[in-house]
Amino acid sequence: MVVTVRAPMDPLDFLTKDQLLLFFRRKKTEMSCMDQPHTFLTQLRDHDLVSEKLYQRVVRMKTKEQKKKGVYEVLDSLETHQPECVETFWRSVFTDHIMQLYPTLRLLRNSLMDGSFPFNESHPEVDCTSEEKDAEEKSEDMKERTVKKRSRQKSKGSASEREEEEEHDQAGTSQGKTSVKKRKLQKPIYRVRSIFHEDRWYTPGEFEKLGGKERSKNWKTSIRCRNTPLQKLIQENHLTSSPAKRRSADRGQDGTCMQQFTNTDPTHVKKKMRRALFPSSPENSIRLSDSSDEENSSSNQTEDRSEGDPREEREEGEEEEGGMAGLGGAVEGGSNHDNGEVDTSLFEGSTLPVQCGPVTGRLQKDRFASGSTGKCIRTDERWLTPAEFIRLNPDLKDGMWKRDITCRGQPLSYLLQGKILQVHSLLCMCRMCSHTESDLQDQTNDDHCFICGERGELLCCDGCPRSFHRDCHIPTPTPSPGDDWLCTFCVWKRSQEWRYADHMTQKQVLDRRISEYTLQCQYLLLFLLNADEQRIFTIDPCPTVSGYSSVIPRPMWLQKVRENLESRYRLVGEFVSDMRLIFRNCAVFNRKNQEIKEMGIRLSTLFEEEFQSTFIATNQRDDSG
Repeated sequence: MVVTVRAPMDPLDFLTKDQLLLFFRRKKTEMSCMDQPHTFLTQLRDHDLVSEKLYQRVVRMKTKEQKKKGVYEVLDSLETHQPECVETFWRSVFTDHIMQLYPTLRLLRNSLMDGSFPFNESHPEVDCTSEEKDAEEKSEDMKERTVKKRSRQKSKGSASEREEEEEHDQAGTSQGKTSVKKRKLQKPIYRVRSIFHEDRWYTPGEFEKLGGKERSKNWKTSIRCRNTPLQKLIQENHLTSSPAKRRSADRGQDGTCMQQFTNTDPTHVKKKMRRALFPSSPENSIRLSDSSDEENSSSNQTEDRSEGDPREEREEGEEEEGGMAGLGGAVEGGSNHDNGEVDTSLFEGSTLPVQCGPVTGRLQKDRFASGSTGKCIRTDERWLTPAEFIRLNPDLKDGMWKRDITCRGQPLSYLLQGKILQVHSLLCMCRMCSHTESDLQDQTNDDHCFICGERGELLCCDGCPRSFHRDCHIPTPTPSPGDDWLCTFCVWKRSQEWRYADHMTQKQVLDRRISEYTLQCQYLLLFLLNADEQRIFTIDPCPTVSGYSSVIPRPMWLQKVRENLESRYRLVGEFVSDMRLIFRNCAVFNRKNQEIKEMGIRLSTLFEEEFQSTFIATNQRDDSG
């Protein structure tokens, strides 16, 4: 049976402005104590919730105490002068990037999700004179009635009856307290109705019965999200639930959750607030299925093994309490690598070199999602997920991608710990986490042009992961709709399977007509265009380099060679001569600029090596070159 689960519902859609304002008033002090409030204040300014003058004054405050008072002043000004914007305030601070920085806001949102904030209770500090007077009058009336009742029953009632009355009196008649009887009716957090099916909400246990799996008595394994048991989501902190051992220990003989009103430790309160079944707010819906298929269960266990880390290998009874309140963050403490603070300077840039044993590749940060989703590691042949990448190492058995893939000597768990990489939630619906055919197909090719490195409208090769702008590829491609298209690199590679190896001397190669070796020349030119990452040798230097034309009588650059290749050259030697002229010009003009000179030498060496390999020429040089 398949149903839709909203993960989770937005509490702001179900609360009135008065309730949101009450919640704001109660939590002002708590929010003012947040550390490093600069981003928080910037978010308020971006949504026109704080005046520029007040914002500038608060951000210039130096000490921690001053900042607390300043943030409270901002919040107090918002309540006083813009109470109609309270919903805008909560929506702006309940965004994912803000809640990741401020755990206090995550806890506040969770208190709205699990209903722990008492909207219906009145508080003596509420500034409402008429209501306060009514409450005081009712309280006095109740006290008078209680005194009269005691006096009437003094002579009649037994000692036990008088004790019951005293207990009733101790339960309190003030409106700010909740009776013990009411607390017994409260349900543990894990019984929150969080699964929506056919216009009705169900708890996980109720949904398990609805699906006919009540005999299993384990909703964590019988209920699945995208063929993944909820137990796995809980283990990876995408969902949180208090462990079974803790629940049984915290209950009295009558089943009452006693610790919720006997333990007042603030850390316990925070942990309890994190136990909501869906603790974050991605604006999407997911599909849950109630199934106990053994084959799917075994396949999921195998996948867990290839994706997990040492924390996920614990037995269920040793499962950690609580977890991260936000979805998509790195698991805190998920690394066994004890190096203290993470030095992020070693991992700057959009791509990082990674390896798993002898297998190497480059990891693109904005493609990373998790172990099994997001093809973020590029090898020479294709894009792979981390779980697929470790399978390329033939010597690795029972591999774990967080541990066995390393970047500059550190495992990926170290990068997750430092939030250089962040695991997406299993509920994430971004293009890297999507399982649609089109999104999966888009992940098989580069997001940037292989020649110029820019984004845009790219033509993807069907034989390799490369992508190109039409104007960057040589020759300019004209693929037919529906047909596979291969880039020049793939065409050249496949031609090696049938091409006869002519062991020619270099002089013989240079004297050949270029029409016979057009593919080789196009390949060589594309190879150099890709190697020139800073585009120094690609474009005409005369307009940008002062005095270049006065020193160099015959300027040459790669784009000019491309133009000549399409119409002017008759012999291979003419093409090679112009290529070598580029590097000779570089050496002459940059005699004092050692950095550019070395770049020219490097590209010249690459060209000569690839030229020898491409034309299968011997090392016999000729002066005609």
